[in-house]
Amino acid sequence: MSIETKADWRGLREVGRVVGLTLQTLARKVSAGVTTGELDALAAALIATHGARSAPAMVYGFPGTVLISVNDEVVHGIPGPRRLRDGDLVTLDVTLEKGGYVADAARTLVVGAGSPDAQRLARCARDAFDAALAVARVGTRVNAIGRAVSREVRRQGFSVVRGLCGHGVGRTIHEPPTVANEYEPWQRDILTDGLVLTIEPMVSAGAADPVEDADGWTLRTIDGSLSAHYEDTLVITSDGPVILTAA
Repeated sequence: MSIETKADWRGLREVGRVVGLTLQTLARKVSAGVTTGELDALAAALIATHGARSAPAMVYGFPGTVLISVNDEVVHGIPGPRRLRDGDLVTLDVTLEKGGYVADAARTLVVGAGSPDAQRLARCARDAFDAALAVARVGTRVNAIGRAVSREVRRQGFSVVRGLCGHGVGRTIHEPPTVANEYEPWQRDILTDGLVLTIEPMVSAGAADPVEDADGWTLRTIDGSLSAHYEDTLVITSDGPVILTAA
């Protein structure tokens, strides 16, 4: 969507605040021994307190509140009885609706110290996001974001997960434009003042192709390699991008 009124700003800032708060709260609870289902229950209670709802559950019927993916799971992991272990790489992906507005953000965390490779991969996803943020300016083509993401990921020796993208957001989860994580020369969309979108690098330590699990939701790396994901919802403005979901 494009922000057109002060009410839009207020609504998006509020749902973005709750997304950020949820991520912060879950991140503090990530530890060896906790189950992904326990984290999901915590998220459900918190967002209900703030009058928000799980957008994936509302829009797509996702069987959980937040998406929690572990190790080779790239995205859309279903919370359940799995217990986290030291060294696991855990992605928390929170997409909420409140008052008719939607915001979306994700963070990848290492349980305990983790391996150097896991730490590097998680940092790479954040670095790729920062590289994309630096080019997210009014008048720039949307595909400049994918160019920046892919350059940074490859510079660090990792792979961009193929076919998974950021997107416009605001009134529902997925809106135009598509925000690819690789350079798409055919894309002619321009970043305009007030445009709301997500930037979300998804990075693999090995193969670039994902595969879908039998559960119909979870996407994981085809070769079982670790994956990391970093995402925020932001508004493109003439003064630079404004992050709504900082956590």
